[in-house]
Amino acid sequence: MASLKTTFKESYDELVHKVTWPSWKQLQSSSILVLIASVIISLIIFLMDYVFGVQVASEAVDGFSWKGILGFIYEFLEQL
Repeated sequence: MASLKTTFKESYDELVHKVTWPSWKQLQSSSILVLIASVIISLIIFLMDYVFGVQVASEAVDGFSWKGILGFIYEFLEQL
């Protein structure tokens, strides 16, 4: 049991005295960077999904289902 108490005491001592915590300004800039990167990655995924299309099991309204831009190109080439 003493080793568990020692482990918690050493962990607390390290977190309080040895860890270098970021300043508020550094934390804000890092958070903004993560937010911007997340938005860019989500836009890339959205564009890939839009271009390549999503295969749906059932037909949408009026028999129309989105096949993506490449799907329309392939259908156009098949008609030639």
